[in-house]
Parts: sequence; C-alpha cells; structure tokens
Amino acid sequence: MKEITISPVTRIEGHAGVKIYVNDAGEVDSAHFQVVELRGFEKFLIGAAVEEAPRITPRICGICPSAHHLAAAKATDQIFGVEPPETGRKLRELLNVGQFVHSHALHFFMLAAPDFLIGHEAPPEERNVIGLAKKSPEIAKKAIAVRKFGQRLTEAVGGKPIHPGNALPGGMSAPLSESRRADLLSMAKESLAIAEEGWEIARTLLDDVDQSFGAVETAFVGLSDNGTFTTYDGTAEVLGAGGERIGSFSGEDYTKYIDEYSEPWSYLKFARLKSGGYYRVGPLARLNIVREMGTERADEALTEYRRKFGMQSQTTLAYNIARYIEFIASCEKAVAYLSDTGITGQDIRTPAKEVASRRGVGIIEAPRGTLIHDYSVSEDGLIERCNLIVATCQNNYAMDRGVEDMARRVVQNGTLTESAANRIEMVIRAYDPCISCATHAIGEMPIRIEVENVNERR
Repeated sequence: MKEITISPVTRIEGHAGVKIYVNDAGEVDSAHFQVVELRGFEKFLIGAAVEEAPRITPRICGICPSAHHLAAAKATDQIFGVEPPETGRKLRELLNVGQFVHSHALHFFMLAAPDFLIGHEAPPEERNVIGLAKKSPEIAKKAIAVRKFGQRLTEAVGGKPIHPGNALPGGMSAPLSESRRADLLSMAKESLAIAEEGWEIARTLLDDVDQSFGAVETAFVGLSDNGTFTTYDGTAEVLGAGGERIGSFSGEDYTKYIDEYSEPWSYLKFARLKSGGYYRVGPLARLNIVREMGTERADEALTEYRRKFGMQSQTTLAYNIARYIEFIASCEKAVAYLSDTGITGQDIRTPAKEVASRRGVGIIEAPRGTLIHDYSVSEDGLIERCNLIVATCQNNYAMDRGVEDMARRVVQNGTLTESAANRIEMVIRAYDPCISCATHAIGEMPIRIEVENVNERR
C-alpha cells in the first residue's frame, strides 16, 4: 500500500491535508480529507459567565468572528429572556451582512478565482492571488476595496475590525453615528457597483462547471425567512436530496435532526441527519432552499443560475457561483440598511437582569453555512455545557467523499501530478472551509510523537 499526501491544502482558511492510499495495482483504495488541529473552545468556555461568550467566541477565528459573536449573542438573549429593540436587531443584521461581504469577496476573488481566471492547470507559482494581481490588477484592486468596506463596517457596528464585541444580551452596546453611516453608505454603493461588474466575470463560470466534479449527493440545511434569503433570523429548513422538505428547526430542537460523530482520521467533527443520510450547508444549500434572494440584482443573478442548475442542485462547483450571488445580495442589503437613517437610533438594547432560562441556542447563517451555538448554564449564569456546530463540520462528509471521488479520477498508475492534486484541492476549496472554526473535536484524540535521529538528517 502506497500513501500520497497533499499537505497543506492551499488557499483555504486554516491547515488541512489529504491522504490518498494506493494499492499495489496503482489504484486508489481510499482517500480522506484530514484535519489535525485542535482548538478547545467548547471545553474552556465551561465555567465562564455566559454573557462573556459573545466576547470570547469571536477569537475562534479571524475570518468569521462576527458569526460567532452574533450566534453567541442570540443564545444569551434566550438565557436572559430579552429581545433586542428594532434598531439593535438591525445593527446585528448589518454586522452579519458586513461579514458576508468581506468573506465572500475574499473567497471568490482571492482563493477561488486563480483556478478559473488563471487556470487550474497553470503552475502553482502563477495560480495564486499574486498571479491574479499580475494578470488582472483591476480585479485585485476592486476585491481589496470591497474587503476594506466589509472590515470598516465590522469596525463601525461591532466595535473592532477583527473581533467585534458590541453585541451583548438584549442588543448592542453602542449605536452607529450619523457620520459613519454616511461614510459607510458611500462605500456600500461602491462595493455594490464592483459586485455588479464582477458578475460579468462570475456568470461566465455557469457554462464551464463540470457538474460531476467532486460528486456527492446529500440533503441540505439552511435558514429561510418564509422562502427569502436571510443570514440572521429565520427557520432552519431541512431539504432532502430530491428536493423534498424533511422538516425545520429554530432552537434546541436542532437535536431532533442533527447527529454529531467523529472518525479516526480527523479531529474535525462530522454531522449527519438523525433520520439517515448526510447533508450540506452554505451557499449551495441556501440557494436550494430559498425561493428568492429578496434583492433586485441578486434575484436577477439567481434566475440565470437556476436556468443552469435548476431549483435544486447537487453540483459541488456551483458553490462558487452561489457564493457570488450571495455577495451581490449582501452588498444590496448593506446599501438598504445604511440608507435608512433610523439605523442610527439610540434604542439599541433591552437590559438583561437575571437568568430566565438555563439553556440558550443561537442559530444564524455564517458565510460558510449554518452556525449553531448551544449553551447550558447554572442558576448563576455560568456555562456548564457548550456545543458549537459550525458549517465546515457539517460539510465535512461531503468534502471527504468529494476528495475520494476526485482522487479516483486523477491518480494514474499510483502517481499524482501537481495539477491533478490541485483538482482535488478545488473540491475542498469550493466549500470555503474554515478549519479554525471547525476543530472542536469529539471522540478519541491520540497524541502522535515522532522521533528522528538528527545524524540521519544530515
């Protein structure tokens, strides 16, 4: 048995690898997506005051901190029995929109685009963001401008550009000033113009997508606001692989649908449906579930998308195009929120006084998919149990099976070329996994110690 390793997988957030096992005939016996990082937030949150969770959990990740911040805040709303006032809720929604703008722009233009605009067969020294900047400097500049807007929006609403801290039980701790609203609105309009211009590039991918690339068939989970795309509020819908509705959940009843488990080759948790079968989350899932995006330009793009893929799709590479449609919608929503002068109102928080419930579950959509924060607390509000289910864990099965599917196609006579390895990476990259968010493991976690003879290394 021969082992082929791809490590690290490039152009993703965090560190992961792929192990491919080839038999004596040169054929792939098995292959796995492997993560060996561990971040123990579910454990060291125990004993903390639950109101600290919205300030601690953003440190899980520097790419999607707002999602953890807001999911934790929604959970603490339930524990203290408080609902944010309208302005406070709108500020939270705007904060999440800013993260979608920032994260989706980062992935599409800087992580995925080199494969499509430069070519997945190009040499690796060219197939990266530097190569993209050389080939299409205007695209790179505009992508940076949009990301800057996302960061500025996070800073203005959340208090910090990286790890926001303004959301707390019952709402927000600081209002948005009129001067910042006006400045951000100008940036939002510029970002929307860039998103519209970029669609002329993104839409060209519609005709080039290999629908069998990284093939896997699953059910889907994602939030919906009565059929309209949403990232903050709504009900999590469960859609079967054939498009049939299986059910929905909105709080702790998620445990009726989702089962978490572990596999020996990875520290990354897996998730599946308790009714049987596996599911995916994220842009593809959300577009499969909703009827409309709820904004003009994104709905126009969605119509084009559905001409190619239908109302529901299993196509892995369609994640990239679905993500861009969400990017357009997020820019449109940012303009809408910031055009409303009422968002600078001062009524932003309902004071939280005492524990009203011993358990709180916050569910939102992070850029990569449905995010669940589940806290159980003592009478004094100290965390006794914490469970975090992030999108990358829920997509873990699909990435793992997609990796093996592609490996069987591209490994020839026991050999893996660099361009073939990149095709395997493209399967993983389509999901935009965030490894830092996802490595909260269950099951056995053996420590491996490697001993080397220094004399043999010389």
